[in-house]
Amino acid sequence: MSQSDSGSNADREYVDEWSIPRIVRTMIPLLAALSVLQLVSGTVLQTYEETLVRNPALLVLVPVQIGTAGNLASITCSRLTTQLYLGTYELDPSNPDLRANVGAVFALAGTVFGAVGVAAWGIGVALGGTLGLGRVLLVSLVSGMLLAVLVVVASVTAVELSYRIGLNPDDTTIPVVTNLCDVAGVLILFAVVSVVV
Repeated sequence: MSQSDSGSNADREYVDEWSIPRIVRTMIPLLAALSVLQLVSGTVLQTYEETLVRNPALLVLVPVQIGTAGNLASITCSRLTTQLYLGTYELDPSNPDLRANVGAVFALAGTVFGAVGVAAWGIGVALGGTLGLGRVLLVSLVSGMLLAVLVVVASVTAVELSYRIGLNPDDTTIPVVTNLCDVAGVLILFAVVSVVV
């Protein structure tokens, strides 16, 4: 096989990876499974309806916690995928790029979830809630930092598995990790609420 033939085959593989049929074949089953997973999140939320109505600060925390965890997961997956394409990604605790990403996730989580806790408490008080600042802040920070652990583990796992299976991490990692954070975010939040409140 000539060099031009091997170059032509590589071009065809590259084009196929980015083709609409391949993306649709990959994403339709994935998105269908993730939609079912989202139904679980809604069902869990419904079981805590009475607690949420009684404590408006917790009601405020639910979408913000889930959304923030999803945002952190998206950022982490995007950065890890970029490192993978640049050839600097290595699943090794001594890898400075990986450590920097993990550190950034925890720093952002501590800052954002702390601010979210204070804001949720303020809105809760305005809506007639009785939960104190300390408890709301504790719920927000503990559940937020547990979500940060999940974000790191899920992001690294999603990038690794996508790459090893031969799927494009750009297509698969963000939907998987953000949906996982939605469902786990609800479970983690209410596990912490059941202990703290």
